[in-house]
Amino acid sequence: MDPLNADAIDRVADLVSGLGVGARPLREVLAALVAGSAPLDDLVRRAAVPRRQVERLLDALGGDLETHGGRFTVRDGARAAYRDRFGLDRLPQPDLPGPVDALPGSDVASRVAEVIAAAPAAVQALDHVPATPVTALRRALWLDATYDLDGATLVCVGDHDLTSIALCLVNPRVNVVVADLDEELLAYVDERAAALGLPIRTVWADFRAGLPSVAREVGDLVVTDPPYTPEGVRLFLTRGLESLRDHANGRLVLAYGHGRHQPALGLKVQRELVGLSLVTEAMLPHFNRYDGAQAIGSASDLYVLQPTAATWKALPRATQEAIYTHGPQSLESGRPDTHDVMTALLDAAAGPESLDVGAVVALRRPPGGIALGDVFAGRAAAAIPHARTAAVAVHLVGDPNTWLLRTLLALDVRRLALAVQNTHPAVTSQAGQQELQRLVGAKWRLRFRRSTPDPKHAIVEAVAVDAADLPPADVARRFLLDAAHRRLGSAWRDALVKAGRRTGGEPLTKNEARRIVNASGLPPHVLESSLVELPAHRIAAILAAVTAN
Repeated sequence: MDPLNADAIDRVADLVSGLGVGARPLREVLAALVAGSAPLDDLVRRAAVPRRQVERLLDALGGDLETHGGRFTVRDGARAAYRDRFGLDRLPQPDLPGPVDALPGSDVASRVAEVIAAAPAAVQALDHVPATPVTALRRALWLDATYDLDGATLVCVGDHDLTSIALCLVNPRVNVVVADLDEELLAYVDERAAALGLPIRTVWADFRAGLPSVAREVGDLVVTDPPYTPEGVRLFLTRGLESLRDHANGRLVLAYGHGRHQPALGLKVQRELVGLSLVTEAMLPHFNRYDGAQAIGSASDLYVLQPTAATWKALPRATQEAIYTHGPQSLESGRPDTHDVMTALLDAAAGPESLDVGAVVALRRPPGGIALGDVFAGRAAAAIPHARTAAVAVHLVGDPNTWLLRTLLALDVRRLALAVQNTHPAVTSQAGQQELQRLVGAKWRLRFRRSTPDPKHAIVEAVAVDAADLPPADVARRFLLDAAHRRLGSAWRDALVKAGRRTGGEPLTKNEARRIVNASGLPPHVLESSLVELPAHRIAAILAAVTAN
């Protein structure tokens, strides 16, 4: 290929890449030019691409473009190069099964069905209603046929329908980040992704407390099926927007439905879309079908939402409102009177030494206190006077069984008192108490006070363990627990080096410690994360590996 034509194909590549995941229609125009000849009007109409964009493509083709009687085509000698460079042979539209059809007999469809059949049970308190296997497959096929996903990153803001696995089975060239609150689901996605060799990374996230740093500004496309409340839709879309790196071309694909007899509810949700200055680019009615959710006809619509320049200016601050329709954190549950709980919590934080309570932490920032999201993000230490010698009271009532462990990881103070619901699995049984103590024992000595101050609540007291009193096997673990917000690979390496010096053994160099960390077999993306952002099953495995080292 001569230099002039090399410039032409590079110009086309720049034009296509500049459209991000939205380049698929322009690639279809290019495919038509490679396959034969067509007039400009047909090229515009065939792929529904703006005329000016088609004209830019024709200009970029330069010497590789031939014109005969008002019809355009790519010259014969260049067609193979364009077909290969832009993957034009992978453009044919798949045959989507109908929403209530049986699954096709393909290998991909069978694997999707197997993955969904073995998935963890839906969590009613998180408004989970499982999508049918054919819906998961349809979603994946539609996403792959609509967007340019090779090498792109999809962010699943919640993934109880396992869109991540279905999409990667359809197109293993797409990277996926799954952010979810459900620990069991995250463990399952990690397990299946590893077994199937799929490029999926998981991160724990309670969207009310913010979006973890590893999920911020990483995505080209977002998929979410949020709680069907106006508050839930707004929150999940907000986190989805925060996860997008491509503000110009990124899209959010939203599953949402309401009963036909409840148009006012649908209007409230659509007002949230307008409030975020999102354009509804398309809406596919009744695209998603569910095993349940009969109040809305066991179906929801698929919205394609496009951010505007005003979206980024209107992006609201993190919200800590109730967003679910079921369970203790639901909209209907109201706000319990916490006066007695707070009194008992403050007393427990002060402890027998009558320490000054340096801060109060809650999901919603209390007056003069700290929001739980700031604790998870590593911003709390600066707000706690004399943090290492301070006492802190933490209100975790309503914990979806994920906050307690991470709060113990995230705070480095002298004494903690943490209020939770009396049904919290970490306090209801001896096994739960022992497991939590095992995980954080190198940092905290725990005391569990059930039914305190009343039958609905419990208080967990945590007293910092003196690192000088730890057995050698726990020293590295302690150093890592004290660095829960740092990049795991670096924090683990430094913990091994410091432990070698502290225990009097043969000290490790940083390079030797780094080799030990790399030999752990953990995926690189896990080592790039912080401990506090990882799913619980990863945290447990890492702490066990540190002790073994």
